Amino acid sequence: MTDQTGTGRAPLLVLDRAQVASLLDLGEVMHVVEQAHAALSTGTARQPDRSAMELPGGAGLLVPMVAAVDPLSSAGVKLLTDTPPNAGRGLPVQQSVITLIDPGTGTCEAILNGAPITLLRTAAASAVATRHLARQGAGVLGLIGAGAQARAHLAALARVMDIGQVLVWSRTRATVEAFAEHARGQGYAVKVADDPEQVVRAAEVLCTLTPSRTPVVRGEWFGPGLHVNAVGAPPRPDHREIDTAGIVRSRVVVDSFSVSSHESGEVLIPMRDGAITPEHFRTELGDVITGRAPGRRSADDITLYNSVGVGIQDVAAARLVVDAARRRGIGTEVHLS
Repeated sequence: MTDQTGTGRAPLLVLDRAQVASLLDLGEVMHVVEQAHAALSTGTARQPDRSAMELPGGAGLLVPMVAAVDPLSSAGVKLLTDTPPNAGRGLPVQQSVITLIDPGTGTCEAILNGAPITLLRTAAASAVATRHLARQGAGVLGLIGAGAQARAHLAALARVMDIGQVLVWSRTRATVEAFAEHARGQGYAVKVADDPEQVVRAAEVLCTLTPSRTPVVRGEWFGPGLHVNAVGAPPRPDHREIDTAGIVRSRVVVDSFSVSSHESGEVLIPMRDGAITPEHFRTELGDVITGRAPGRRSADDITLYNSVGVGIQDVAAARLVVDAARRRGIGTEVHLS
């Protein structure tokens, strides 16, 4: 991007949803997400404690996610809204915009639609966690939820495990049938389960992908060696997909202790009930990646990656997108001064 204003400032790059989606590469996103979590563990990435504010009327949350990843020369903020009533309006429940900042000058480089990045970086983080935590040779993938995240997770997890069978359940029959058709078209053996228990008991790697307020998965269903990616619950302390027994039975790895201990029902509810202490949640994904903390200790360990979603993932992926957009001449340049 070059300065054409005579002010010494390059124009702002604006990228819409379709443009962002066209510039994302799954393998590259997985790589930078892993780098970002490692940097957080070693102190070369930062994300201050975030605060969620109720929108006027109390129907939704406004969540600023500020982060910087030094090794990637990336800094910025994702502004996320979580508005459950949108489900009845035909609008996305979660919407976001990412602003990328030049770390050297503090100049705003780009504004991006955040939805495609959120989708892919979430699945990428689950894949990174699975690579580091799942039992070697795990091949049965279980999915609770069959929407966009299920498709993204199938693609991402195929990069880190040899998927022999996919079991999937969703409350919505049309959604699960559409997913099954999609997955079979990719060459996977797919079974649509009658209930969540059937998925959990058979899975070797399980991804929970529902915006549930109350648990849909019970720990008593967990078998030895299972790895769980708990992904779907929104950043609200009273929402969770996994019950307390599931958390207690698992070796839990979080994306960020500071974030999960304020926003994740999977973390907060068992602690509130006295079933577990904060020490159960101290291990972060970056600590496992860098070897600062152990992940799986035995083939029979039950491991669980608790994914709330963090800003380092967003600014890492946004850096990839903006650099690719500049190389390919994609996007709209806007002069703000």
